[in-house]
Amino acid sequence: MEKFDVIIIGAGAAGLFCAAQAGQARLNVLVLDSGKKAGRKILMSGGGCCNFTNMYTEPTAYLSANHHFCKSALARYTQWDFIDLVQRYGIPYHEKTLGQLFCNDSAQQIIDLLLKECEIGKVTIRLRSEVTHVEKKEQGFVVTTEGKQVSTHSLVVASGGLSMPGLGASPLGYRIAEQFGLNILPTRAALVPFTLHKPLLEQLQTLSGVAVPAVVTAKDGTVFRENILFTHRGLSGPAILQISSYWQPGEYVSINLLPDTDLEGFLDQERESHPNQGLKNTLAKLLPKRLVECLQSLGQLPALSLKQLNPAQKKDLITTLQCWHVLPNGTEGYRTAEVTLGGVDTNELSSKTMETHKVKGLYFIGEVVDVTGWLGGYNFQWAWSSAWACAQALAAREQIVLFSRKAS
Repeated sequence: MEKFDVIIIGAGAAGLFCAAQAGQARLNVLVLDSGKKAGRKILMSGGGCCNFTNMYTEPTAYLSANHHFCKSALARYTQWDFIDLVQRYGIPYHEKTLGQLFCNDSAQQIIDLLLKECEIGKVTIRLRSEVTHVEKKEQGFVVTTEGKQVSTHSLVVASGGLSMPGLGASPLGYRIAEQFGLNILPTRAALVPFTLHKPLLEQLQTLSGVAVPAVVTAKDGTVFRENILFTHRGLSGPAILQISSYWQPGEYVSINLLPDTDLEGFLDQERESHPNQGLKNTLAKLLPKRLVECLQSLGQLPALSLKQLNPAQKKDLITTLQCWHVLPNGTEGYRTAEVTLGGVDTNELSSKTMETHKVKGLYFIGEVVDVTGWLGGYNFQWAWSSAWACAQALAAREQIVLFSRKAS
């Protein structure tokens, strides 16, 4: 039976980075993944350009049942550390908005970086290797894959969450956690578009492709300011994806379609200058004409001239445009979700090492853990940071194992 110092399940962002760091610490590392290619989710991220981190990364940008858990790893391996690595590889990148950093050319450059780092660490990567069984032994773990068994002192689960099953997402990591008695917090799709109930959906479908800057607010008061996008299924765009992580079924979201406009002042000024102008034409100066027409067909906007608009109607109009309540039918689910909320309970893990308290030598990193970042590179940074923290612990643990062997 082949023996390794470390076996990592998952050749995604967290798994590859942890493998590279551990390998370069002179550990004998094996990475197992059921897919045909390493880093499949990386390749399609950021529209194919990989939003690999965010310059404003901080713990407040993460959701977790334990809001403090992510602090240690994020502080010890920061966005600036990964940016330095990207620069050392000469990968050109740019800031898009709000600190989001993208490759100028292709996400493949980040995959190539990770694979090169693994090569430097002499890491063994085996693709198309589905893990079918994991067993704890006195000296470590035995992992069964494709009918073959391999053993290891330390096992790292970096198998990701349930989002985007078309890219190989599976519940394997959760099954392993449950096998060893770890608590799993309920999971659901996050950073995901909303679907709408049929009457509203049918009327808004004419707006498919229209995007507008907006401020979106969840029931709990969480606010995001970015574009929203009307689609043939419902609502998407950065602001919607962000707020989806804070939304619960049955709740409304509030949308301010004109966040930078003193709408009452604008209407008064327009009425003074053009009293006979139709309300629709007036609002078309601020919003896409198709959106104004759609809102009018929904009965949200009265078909009046400005001089016909009475104070009560004006107040209702302002509420409609700057506090538009939308009740989503649901989300598009894991099929299009960028990440998975929930997962392995962080109370089961050391925030410094990512090792489980119950089973020595067993680690969980990346998306499989109950740490979920905002849209914009935050989840990649959690992958790098949790992987780095784990790799440092693996190297330290292996030194202890070697010392114990020599002493005996």
